Order: sequence, then C-alpha cells, then structure tokens
Amino acid sequence: MKFMKLGSRPDTFYTTEAVRSVSSEVSSDLIVQVKGTRYLLHKFPLLSKCLRLQRLCSELPESSQHHIVQLPDFPGGVEAFELCAKFCYGITITLSAYNIIAARCAAEYLQMSEDVEKGNLIYKIEVFFNSCILHGWRDSIVTLQSTKAFPLWSEDLGITSRCIEAIASKVLTNPSKVSLSHSHSRRGRDDMSCNGAESQRHRLAVKGWWAEDLADLGIDLYWRTMIAIKSGGKIPSNLVGDALKIYASRWLPNVSRAGNAKKQAVSDSDSDSNNEELASKDRLLLESIISLLPAEKGAVSSSFLLKLLKAANILNASSSSRMELAKRVGLQLEEAMPNDLLIPHLSQANETLYDVDIVMTILEQFMIQGQSPPTSPLRSKLECERRRSRSAENINIEFQESRRSSSASHSSKLKVAKIVDTYLQEISRDVNLPLAKFVALAEAVPEFARVDHDDLYRAIDFYLKAHPNLNKSERKRLCRILDCKKLSMEACMHAAQNELLPLRVVVQVLFFEQARATMASGKVTALPGNIKALLAAHGLDSSRTPAPLSTTTSILPEDQWSVSGLKSPSKSKLSTLKMKLAEDDDLDDNDDAQHDRMSRSSIVKAFCAIPARPKKMFSKFWSNSRTTANDKN
Repeated sequence: MKFMKLGSRPDTFYTTEAVRSVSSEVSSDLIVQVKGTRYLLHKFPLLSKCLRLQRLCSELPESSQHHIVQLPDFPGGVEAFELCAKFCYGITITLSAYNIIAARCAAEYLQMSEDVEKGNLIYKIEVFFNSCILHGWRDSIVTLQSTKAFPLWSEDLGITSRCIEAIASKVLTNPSKVSLSHSHSRRGRDDMSCNGAESQRHRLAVKGWWAEDLADLGIDLYWRTMIAIKSGGKIPSNLVGDALKIYASRWLPNVSRAGNAKKQAVSDSDSDSNNEELASKDRLLLESIISLLPAEKGAVSSSFLLKLLKAANILNASSSSRMELAKRVGLQLEEAMPNDLLIPHLSQANETLYDVDIVMTILEQFMIQGQSPPTSPLRSKLECERRRSRSAENINIEFQESRRSSSASHSSKLKVAKIVDTYLQEISRDVNLPLAKFVALAEAVPEFARVDHDDLYRAIDFYLKAHPNLNKSERKRLCRILDCKKLSMEACMHAAQNELLPLRVVVQVLFFEQARATMASGKVTALPGNIKALLAAHGLDSSRTPAPLSTTTSILPEDQWSVSGLKSPSKSKLSTLKMKLAEDDDLDDNDDAQHDRMSRSSIVKAFCAIPARPKKMFSKFWSNSRTTANDKN
C-alpha cells in the first residue's frame, strides 16, 4: 500500500474540555464548528489556503473578536477537517488509499485549489492519486471501496469512474504485468509444490486471479466494474461466470436459511422492518448478478443457475429475473442434477413443497431448442434442402453455428429424460402435488427419450403411495403414461404384485412379460395367431430384450423393490384374475366402457392361449406360494 506524507512540523493539536486547539504563541481568532466539535484556530494559515473560509469570514461582522464559522455538512467529518487544518499549519499528515477520498472531498469543500495558492492540497492529492493510487491493484480497490461514504462527491469529482477504469484495465492486462493483490500472492505461495513448481490448481486460477479481490466490493460498484471488464471483450465468458459465482457465494451464503425462516414466519402479521430491508438489499444484489450473466451457453454451470433460481424464489425476485434464469437453465438442462431442480415454493397461494411450474418452464425451454435447427439424425429431404438454401443466402454463419450448438441433441434428451424421471420421484412424495402437474411434467419428455420406464414406474409408485385417495379414473390417468413394454424384469415383478396399480396395468405387465418369455424360450416356434395380433396392436417387438433396471437414482430403503417378500398367487389365481377383470369392466367409466371391455376380453383370451411350459415369469411368482402351501399342509 502506497502513502504520501505532507508537511514537516510536529502535531501540536490538543484537546481541552471538548475543544480542539493548536499550540501557538498567537491567540486564536477563528472558531470553526464541525459537527459538534469546536476548533480554536487562526485566520492566517487557514484563510490563505481555503477560499470557502475566506468568503464565510468576509460575511461576518468585523467587530467581533472571534469569527465563528459553522460547517454542519462538512464531508468526512472532524477527521477530514483536521487533516486539512494540519496541512494549512504545515503539520505532517499522511495520505493513503484509506483516507485519500475523505481528504479530497474535504479539500474540495474548502476550495483549496491552485487559484488560492500554488501547490495547494487539491493539487497534491490529485498528483498522488493519479501517479500512485491508480497504478496499484490493491490501492485502487481500497480507494473504490472508500467512495461508498461519499457517493455524490466521488461521482462529481470523477474518482469512482477513474478507479473503475483503472481496475478494469488491470484485469484486461497480462497478469504478469500487474502487481497482484496480497490475497492472490498468498494463494500463489500456498499452491507451490515441494519442488518449487506451480501446482495445476494455481496455473488454472491465474487467469481469474482478480475475481476474489473484486468480491470485496459492494454490488453497485461491483456491477459497474464488471460492466467495464466485460466491455473490454478480452475476458472469456467462463471466467466472468466464475467471478460471478465467487461473488454470489460471498454475499448470498445464507439465502436458503433465510428462506426457511421466512417460510416458518410467513404467518406472522407484524414482520420485522429490518428483515424486509435486508431482503430488499439481497433482492437487488441477486437481480444485479443475473443481469451480469454472460449470454454464451455454458459460461456458468446449470447448478449455479439453479441456485440463483432458488434464491430468486426465496427473495421474491421479479418474474422477469426468474424467467431469464429458467431460460438459461433450459439451454443446458442436460448438465443439471435432479436435486438442483428441487426449488422451494414459498408462495402462500400454493401449498406444494416445490415449484413445479418453473421446472416445467425450464423443460419447455429445453425442448424448444430441438425445433430450430433440427438435430435428429432422421432429417427429411425437405429440411436438408431448406438448410442448403439458407446457407446459400448471405446469412450470418456465426449466428447459425450458435443456434446449432444450442440445439438440444438426441443424447441430451436422453439425459434430460433421466433427470426428469428422478425429479418426479422426489416431488411425487408431496401430498399436495396435483395429478395434472405430475402427468404434464412426465408427458413433456418425448417418448423416444425414455429407453426404459423403470424410473418413471418408481415415480408413479411413490405418487400412488403418497396419494392413497385417488379414484379409479385418476389412477388410470396416471398409469397411462407408463409403457409396460419398457419395464425391466425386476420392475415387472414388482408391478405384477403392486395392489395400488389398476388391474389393467397388472394384466398388461403379466401378458407382455409372458409373451416375451414365450418367444425367448425357443420351445415354441411361433405364437398363436391371436397373440400375434395383440402384440401387433400394441406395437410390441417380441425380440427386444427388456432394459435393465435403472441404477441412476438413490432410493430410500423403505421404497426399494423387494420380490422375495411379495405374496405369490395360488393355482386358482389365474381364473380369479379373469373374474376380477370381468368385474372391473363393469366399473369402467361410461365414455370408454365398451372399448375397455373389448380390450380386456382380448387380453384374457390371448393370455389363456399362451403355452404353459415356458412360463418362466409365473414360475418365479408361484413357486413360493406352492412351497408355502405345502408347508401349511
């Protein structure tokens, strides 16, 4: 840190009965009142350098022995005034980045310019500021922080803008040419390996060495500084994103805790004004960070964007800010983690635990990417010709490439399907989650994106357990999104014994699994004609092997599937199943009763025509029941 000393005389100021005086053989003839502190001084040294004091004294009557001057709005208070007074007396003063702003504003207030006397305080401060303070990295940051106490003065004098320009120019300069901050130098020493070489972590952090030091700034100054840095066009967008992440972690560390406290105290009628003011400041800070986010895809991680979105919900940020974050997350949803999508919902109008609507918006934004330009491997000839015709025109190639890079690929949609199904498993436990929202979110994923339906079935199972009061039509609507042909063996075995599922789904699971087992056994060369027709009607490929059970999610022990503990049906269960299915037909809704009876009767007929020998799946279910029955006998 640089400093400058002015004057050579020793300090002779002293205090007597709350009055500050200066030792001198000449009696004082000037009284200056500064914010409750009285100074007994002399006209000659002060008036010779301070034009304002000259004018104020000239307006006072000359008959009075002591001229009393009131300075109630003096910038910087008594410390800054005493600094200027000591300069007038030739007493040694020390200027540094910590007090140069207060001294400069005080000198401007007293009009200590070159017009009054050559080499006055304003001139000396400006020389020191331009030649030393602005050339140092840490000095520039400390000085910029000091402007918060004098915002209007600093703006009028151009101090704030000059500090910001100096900091931005240093960030845009080669780091080797900049005197690094104290914290950065310490990090550099800590990251040295035993043989003296820099560690990989330090080498990767060199380009963003400035981020942690800038995080000390308030949001208003930080925003202006980042705008200046971004306008330089030399800093990669990912480094800007990293800097914003560091700043957010510094200033928004306890947003989630504040949100929980807010949710607990939301019913209190008399809210604390201090908490509301703090929330308002945090909201302004959050929205400022959002406005600084780079436009490039991937500049910031999905995890960071979703954390900002959670904070936006907790702080009740503007809808435009939340939609901006949702759109950005949608552009790179395949990188998100399911737990990051669990955004708390604090609105009193909605009792759901999580904000499902914003996740739906994110998913819709992700799906929109795939529409322009198309990235599916199966492109039509017309689409290819359209792309060739567009490229033949003089359309900006960079714009086309950016759109192509942001388009949702086939593999990314497969990843998003897994993320959504895992997310559905988490929110399905919410007893207040409406069925329509659960189904809408599940159906928003394209059918081809789900290679298997094990995760989706698990989510449906959890929802049925959390909502035992669903009627028959609602359970049918819920299970309509499930494709039994895409369930693994373990999922089928669980579904076949799941009493919460509609009976139609259970029969379909048994039928499709038995049909595949028949074809895979090799003991029957061909299925009966009625089975073939039913398979064709459902679009079932008997040669397709079922996908393995998904292991991408962590399931609680009480929610894990267990086949060994399930009750197995006896020999007569097949006929009983037919009877229940017939009874179930009578309870169908009027609008689809006739269609359902036709479908169910065809399933029963085809199911009974399956040969008995290759029934591998049923043998697993019924062997335990036979053993149990024998033991009882």
